[in-house]
Amino acid sequence: MTHSLLRLSRIAGCAVVMSAFLLTSCTTSDSGEDTADPQPTSPSSSPTRTANEPSEKDLTERAQAAIAAVHGGTLVEAGVERVSDGIHTEPGLSKGKAYRLYLVCVGSGSARLEFVPASTGKEASVPCDESVVQQRITEDKPVRINVDGAKGSTGVIAWQIDAL
Repeated sequence: MTHSLLRLSRIAGCAVVMSAFLLTSCTTSDSGEDTADPQPTSPSSSPTRTANEPSEKDLTERAQAAIAAVHGGTLVEAGVERVSDGIHTEPGLSKGKAYRLYLVCVGSGSARLEFVPASTGKEASVPCDESVVQQRITEDKPVRINVDGAKGSTGVIAWQIDAL
């Protein structure tokens, strides 16, 4: 009987050693590092932006550069907005003076320019392809300029109004 107990204790000892070996081999990698606990991962800075899409800052710089390359006259008002936010401004323009509006959209899709009252300028489509749209504005009464992005359009819109 002692012989049987000795044999059972050896089998039990082997089982313990094998369990420890299996547990160790399942939680260590070939490099020896412990992989039992999940490794922390850093979240991506922008889950909706892929690596090849430009940042909002890059789009803004490109839009401002496009306006700077073509504008002329004395600056009255300027700005940059997300296409999704649009532009809704009531610039303080002097009655009887002529102005030029420069508008550029950088991104994808398009936007729609309109004036209130409509006699102030012409409605226009603004493609988000970095081309600059220009409109002459004549002021007889207060004006409102609205630029709204088409559904699904993304990027930024830059504008500048110069007195001529």
